[in-house]
Amino acid sequence: MKERAPSILLVEDDETLREVLAFSLVRAGYEVRESRDGHEALEVARQTPPDLIILDVMLPGLDGLSLCRILRAEMPTPIILLTARTGDVDKIVGLESGADDYVTKPFSMGELLARIRAVMRRVDQGQDKVLLERGLLRLNLARRRAYRGEQELLLSPKEFDLLAELMRHPGIALSRDLLLERVWGYDFVGDSRTVDVHIRWLREKIEQDPSQPILIQTVRGIGYRLEA
Repeated sequence: MKERAPSILLVEDDETLREVLAFSLVRAGYEVRESRDGHEALEVARQTPPDLIILDVMLPGLDGLSLCRILRAEMPTPIILLTARTGDVDKIVGLESGADDYVTKPFSMGELLARIRAVMRRVDQGQDKVLLERGLLRLNLARRRAYRGEQELLLSPKEFDLLAELMRHPGIALSRDLLLERVWGYDFVGDSRTVDVHIRWLREKIEQDPSQPILIQTVRGIGYRLEA
């Protein structure tokens, strides 16, 4: 039986660019669905979540960053942002909105395909039918499912990878720089605030009282430690 091609939802309001990208992605072996605005893309993604979303930041109606935050809260699908903005602050805002990567226009198709493969590879890392268990927390690395007791947790790809890294080293303080390298990659453009933001989101999903965390402790001046 032929293996299903990975599906990509391409969200871009520039019709010419959207058609060129869709054509190239199909030629590269991906199944592509297209949306021209944020509201339409949200409906399409909710109906059938894709394997990856390519999302333009500047969209009519519901803008790309707002859409990214909504999608990230609802599903773990990896997201690559497209934007004409080049500043580091803009990149940090985009990544902290829940995106997994950020491509600046103009870009080559080769660069975009490389970013797609890198993001999907990071998402697939550790899918070797291994279970991680620490206290009430349980991760199925093969299926990328997370549980607290019997309750399944809806984690984004980065939240899942961050929790997995902490669970692999229980009781050990991991620095923000180390977490950035292990979870986001050594070539990540950003700073330690990205780790702090994702820790906050993670605590909201796994802690009984996120304002007084028990499972993930802050180690002042260093980073974070899993106490489970």
